[in-house]
Amino acid sequence: MSTVAFVGLGAMGSPMAMNLHAAGHKLRVFNRDRAKTKAFAEKGAEVADTPANAARGAEFVVSIVSDDAATREVMLGASGIVAGAAAGTVIVDSSTNTPAMAREVAAAAAQKGLLYLDAPVSGSIAQAQGKELVFMVGGDAGAFSRAQPLFQAMGRMARHMGAPGSGATIKLVNNMLSASATAALAEAAQIAEAAGLDPAAALEILGEGAAGSRILKAKLPKMLKRDFSPQFQLELMDKDLRYFLALAQDVDRPAPIASLVRSQYHAARRAALGKLDSCAVFLQAAGEKPKP
Repeated sequence: MSTVAFVGLGAMGSPMAMNLHAAGHKLRVFNRDRAKTKAFAEKGAEVADTPANAARGAEFVVSIVSDDAATREVMLGASGIVAGAAAGTVIVDSSTNTPAMAREVAAAAAQKGLLYLDAPVSGSIAQAQGKELVFMVGGDAGAFSRAQPLFQAMGRMARHMGAPGSGATIKLVNNMLSASATAALAEAAQIAEAAGLDPAAALEILGEGAAGSRILKAKLPKMLKRDFSPQFQLELMDKDLRYFLALAQDVDRPAPIASLVRSQYHAARRAALGKLDSCAVFLQAAGEKPKP
């Protein structure tokens, strides 16, 4: 088993790191809020005071933080992973970043002899806990092969997508589709309710029809029950849509549907719904306030 540094013990990172520990890997962890490292220290993991110290001497580094700005800090900062990792270390970055950010970190890592993989995931908290994540990976194919034991400990599938930035690219495409489907569900659900349809009957029929999907089965019940406990926060989906639109601009392609969907999430975030689940876009569509 390998020595693995893990940076970012949030809602997704914590169960991912726990699965690496359960698989027998030796963990060294870092998180800005040290309270989140307590459970790992109790299991024998070393707690580092900086990302650089976490990475120092590790064979692999896994990072999952919120956005480009956080990635820049933990990867490229003076006390970041690139500064602390030794040549030959494989960095697995599971954050959802822009492809440009992934390529920038990959280039900086390569200058130090490090191997950087942009490896965002499909799945939310339940999938992270159950080792059911899907990794979409850009970067060196040899590094991807070396990291297989980590992917197997944390997920059910890992697919090499190509050059640095390709993992980040397909993740943004994935989340644009997920956000669009969720926004369409929200619009349909609030109209079905207003028309007086029985929620249970509507859920059954829609789930069995042509519109049936994983998104429908996961999100429509939450909307109808007004259960917006976060599996994936709305503010993060809004960020991912913003990144997707920047990507569309970079490759000179129109994205009218994504623009419209992003306007709904943007409005919902500004209406203080950002910490709720992404399906709380339903409240924006229905003109409702969240229950206390």
